[in-house]
Amino acid sequence: MADSSVKKVVLAYSGGLDTSIILKWLQTTYSCEVVTFTADLGQGEELGPARDKALLLGIKPENIYIEDLREEFVRDYVFPMFRANAAYEGVYLLGTSIARPLIAKKLIEIAEKTGADAVSHGATGKGNDQVRFELTAYALKPDVVVIAPWREWDLRSREQLIAFAEEHQIPIAKNKRGEAPFSVDANLLHASSEGRVLEDPAIEVPDYVYSRTISPEDAPDKPTIVTVSFEKGDAVAIDGETLSPATLLARLNDLGRDNGIGRLDLVENRFVGMKSRGMYETPGGTILHAAHRAIESITLDRGAAHLKDQIMPQYAELIYNGFWFSPEREMLQALIDKSQEYVTGDVRLKLYKGGVHVIGRSSDYSLYDQDLVTFEEGAVAYDHRDAAGFIKLNALRLRTLGQRKKKLGL
Repeated sequence: MADSSVKKVVLAYSGGLDTSIILKWLQTTYSCEVVTFTADLGQGEELGPARDKALLLGIKPENIYIEDLREEFVRDYVFPMFRANAAYEGVYLLGTSIARPLIAKKLIEIAEKTGADAVSHGATGKGNDQVRFELTAYALKPDVVVIAPWREWDLRSREQLIAFAEEHQIPIAKNKRGEAPFSVDANLLHASSEGRVLEDPAIEVPDYVYSRTISPEDAPDKPTIVTVSFEKGDAVAIDGETLSPATLLARLNDLGRDNGIGRLDLVENRFVGMKSRGMYETPGGTILHAAHRAIESITLDRGAAHLKDQIMPQYAELIYNGFWFSPEREMLQALIDKSQEYVTGDVRLKLYKGGVHVIGRSSDYSLYDQDLVTFEEGAVAYDHRDAAGFIKLNALRLRTLGQRKKKLGL
């Protein structure tokens, strides 16, 4: 049932067929004014057609918002997440998850600016994105109305969507009339593919699904050597050239693509309760993740490093589930950011046929002491005899347990 109090709604609009149908559906169902917002997150698509399509569908020029968010996306979302080495279920680098809070934040900002009383998105009722969009919206504007067409309308098939588009004279590209073989979400961090040909997890991902990487088998036979420089946990330069966050990630994407790096075939546990099979390509992010862990290996104390590894799964799950703007994520972020105070230095990597191999790391803040670890005798601040007492003290409880077992004949 449409909320008659909704007079103006801000729609997350890509310019594609689905969100164009949503735009017209909002106009006809809610009889409301629609404001469109299209975010450039580095998805690699020209955004001019989105403006043209919005104008064609009757949106006033002043109600069309298109913003280049690439630098903000990498600086304020991707980099903080990579300081934590976040990987959902140990492997997924959260490329889709981390983009949603930024898009939703901008929807709310535009709603405040334009006096809109609702926001809308094109996420389906089965996926995680509906949760991510809406948790952010409610966190930033508690009284906002969120309209999720896929949970409201009765357009349940591709044929019904096409019929609605034809009825309302929405242009339909020839390649959009049939069922797409799979769906794609892309931004500067990654590209994800799901559905249709990918739904059977026993079947290998077809070659035509990949868009961001060449096959590792087709990658050059000669390795690529690259140096990534960090300051306080964030990558700042490649091979000595200082770059902005978005430019740096784009450069790493090129290196990763050309060396077949960053492919992931994953069956994951969605927040809404089902398992889903997806294929992710994160070429630059995979390199960055390996490089960051390498620079931490020489600059982080053991206790700090191990604590970070313990909280990482919880931090990653918060992002995956849509709780970027929750107090617990912000608390964990403060802890993580404190740990990065001395995570500064250079990491040298070898990129070869899908693999990222750390071959060197150096830092003015390194805790690595060659005099301590060397097998050669020298003037070192370590007495081998100290180890005996250390071992005995740590063995005390184990010996006590062993004595009890012996006494009881266990």
